[in-house]
Amino acid sequence: MYTKKIYFSGGDFHELQKVFSLLPGVTGTCTGYINAEGEPDYESVASGREKGYFGVEVSFNPKKTDISQLMDVLFAVVNPYAPDGQGEARGEMHRAGVFYPAGEDEPQVQLHLNFIANRGKPPAVLQNSLTVNDPNSNPKLARRCYALALPLVSFHKAEEKHQHYLEKHPGERTFIDFLKFKEYLGL
Repeated sequence: MYTKKIYFSGGDFHELQKVFSLLPGVTGTCTGYINAEGEPDYESVASGREKGYFGVEVSFNPKKTDISQLMDVLFAVVNPYAPDGQGEARGEMHRAGVFYPAGEDEPQVQLHLNFIANRGKPPAVLQNSLTVNDPNSNPKLARRCYALALPLVSFHKAEEKHQHYLEKHPGERTFIDFLKFKEYLGL
């Protein structure tokens, strides 16, 4: 079976792994450190000593799902308009992002993020705190999209204790409401 890979960051990588492991067409997931140099570990990325992003590698069957559908799910559970993470997972290392290993995926990723950045006018409560992503776009319609779209430089698998963490710790508090997410998926 032919599979492709894409890499996502945003908030807690344990939650992202659980989200993507539930999706039809996804053949595997792995938590890790995206675009970090050297030999990163959880502590070095969490402390900021090692610049990188907590994320998840998603392997998928392109005959059953595609990058655009996977990005729809990512941005349903991760806010691309938040500059530094989700829920209690805050800091540059928790920033939302899509990292593509193949140059052929770049146009689709960029197009999707452009759509997200220009989705429409933000709620009135947020209008004063958001800035325009593109100086050529209409400031009344656009909002600042902080999600990254970058080529994958490196992916380092996280320690075993971080793999499928939420399955190992079912009572763990999460930012994502997995009961609603499973209902959405029809599971």
